[in-house]
Amino acid sequence: MAFWFLFILLLGLATYLMVQHSVAHITRTPVWLLWLVLMTPAFLLSGWTLIYGAKPPPPPGLIIWSLFVCTLLYWMLFHWGRRVPRDTQTEAESQAQASESQPTIQPTPEPIVRPIEPTEETQLRNCFPWSVYYVQNIEYRPQAVICRGQLRTKASNAYQQIKTNIEAQFGDRFLLIFQEGLNDKPFFVLVPNIQAAKERNTPRRDQERLTKPGLALLLLVATLLTTTLVGVEIAGVSLPPLWEIGSLFKVLSNPDILFKGLPYALGLMTILGIHELGHYLTAKFYKIRSTLPYFIPVPFFLGTFGAFIQMRSPIPNRKALFDISIAGPIAGFVVTLPLLIWGLANSDVVAITEKTRLLNPDALNPKYSILLALLSKLALGSELTAKSALDLHPVAVAGFLGLIVTALNLMPVGQLDGGHIVHAMFGQRTAMVIGQIARVLLLLLALVREEFLVWAIILLFMPLIDEPALNDVSELDNKRDVWGLLAMALLIIIILPLPQAIANLLQI
Repeated sequence: MAFWFLFILLLGLATYLMVQHSVAHITRTPVWLLWLVLMTPAFLLSGWTLIYGAKPPPPPGLIIWSLFVCTLLYWMLFHWGRRVPRDTQTEAESQAQASESQPTIQPTPEPIVRPIEPTEETQLRNCFPWSVYYVQNIEYRPQAVICRGQLRTKASNAYQQIKTNIEAQFGDRFLLIFQEGLNDKPFFVLVPNIQAAKERNTPRRDQERLTKPGLALLLLVATLLTTTLVGVEIAGVSLPPLWEIGSLFKVLSNPDILFKGLPYALGLMTILGIHELGHYLTAKFYKIRSTLPYFIPVPFFLGTFGAFIQMRSPIPNRKALFDISIAGPIAGFVVTLPLLIWGLANSDVVAITEKTRLLNPDALNPKYSILLALLSKLALGSELTAKSALDLHPVAVAGFLGLIVTALNLMPVGQLDGGHIVHAMFGQRTAMVIGQIARVLLLLLALVREEFLVWAIILLFMPLIDEPALNDVSELDNKRDVWGLLAMALLIIIILPLPQAIANLLQI
């Protein structure tokens, strides 16, 4: 296993460097996301090995379909964020492209927003009253104007007043960002408001296409189908390989078989959907433009790679960043809890064997997680003993995956929900330190708990930096700090094993 760990680590590093060197400059899609898609087949094989060992070998369908789906997903993500270098593309080249036999999609050119001109500097300085923020230096950059000085009032009041002054003088030409420097002194940054300029030049009906309900519904139905297929197998029904379409359709034409997969499918999709709706509705509360939740269907593994939303407006402050980030995990966990307890109560208690692992739903040792052990004891009572493992009911499998999703999202690293939460609580620089510590700790945990190996490698390559809020200086109130600490406590009791002292007390 140590050799396999080293191999995956080196493969991941080589793949990340390759993606960063080859495509980072020609697509806006994050490098870590493209890397994750490329590494998914290797991670699936690692997961198979962790659950079932070297024997039996993984089914060919797992390898074939993972390679096909991940290649297609990589191509879509790459072209989704494709950028055209306007500086190197001449008008003649554009006309030549248009005349080729293959049709090309011409990107909409980004509107040019003129920077501050020297004659406007007096207007800019007048936006900063000396009693609010005393400007000492103005730096002009190609795409930004940086104003450094001394803060003389509360950060939230200063940002709001100066933002009002900037809008009065320059309209919506600029976004105003308020950040802390390396010397702990806050400074203001004016950047061109490209989104506002685009919206002025975009018809209203095109602006309203952001949500794309048709696409969201199509992905929802497709994911319901793929998770139902996986749910059928979890329920104990053997399905023919995916490439034997005729045989597969014949089996699935039986409603009784299909209904056996629905408990898992509906349970998992409810958890994932409520998680993303938590983000979506909170973003709407703060008037942030967001897409509807999009599910990602796959015909293997869990039946889905999860769901996501995209926010197309900047986040106004750390309070909004915190609320939007924590809303998803909390909403998902609230739904997960009753589903998991019901599923555990209807699961079978089996004897612990050599195949008992954290990721084996047919022989799961609940003591691998503090929270799972407590919930299992609550649901099963005296049936659960020190020599017991669980053969999970399909709903319990969905609930257990809900716990895993909650824990993974709460990891305080980069652009994960947990990374946003610690950023909002402690600021950008402290959050990066916390993220680095979390990555190292999870990597050390993976050395003794093989189940965390894949996620530890993913976090190792995930960037620590998080996109700042517009007002990234104003701190949170005590109530939100408490909620943030409770979220981190929830992460700990999900991923850490049950201490033996507590196990003896519970007689498990």
